[in-house]
Amino acid sequence: FTLRFNGNLIEVDSKGSDYDEFVSKFTDEERMFGYVRVTTGDEMSKRAKFAFITWSGSQVSPIKKAKLSVDKALVKHVIKNFAVEILAEDHNDVSLETVSAALRKAGGANYGTGVSS
Repeated sequence: FTLRFNGNLIEVDSKGSDYDEFVSKFTDEERMFGYVRVTTGDEMSKRAKFAFITWSGSQVSPIKKAKLSVDKALVKHVIKNFAVEILAEDHNDVSLETVSAALRKAGGANYGTGVSS
C-alpha cells in the first residue's frame, strides 16, 4: 500500500497486489511512503518479506524533503515489520528488481538447487 500526504495528515492512498500499479503512484511531485510484500527465496523455500519505502520525488521542495525524516519516524511507529528500508528518489530505486535484490540480501542465505560454485 501507499501513504500520501493530505495537508498535515498522512493517509492510505492505495492498496492492491499489482507491483507496476504500486510503483506508478510514486511521482516526481510527491513525497510519500510505500509498504510492499515481495516473495523471495529459492526452489526449496519461499518467504514473504516486506520493504518500507520513503519516496521523495525530484520536484519536491527542500523544506518538504527535510520534514520527511520527522514524518517517517512517525510512520515507523505504525509500520514496524519490514526487512529493508529504502530511501528512493528515482524509479530505478523502487523497481521490482532493485527491491527484490535488497530483500534477498537482507534475508541472508539465498541458495538455489541448480547453482554450484
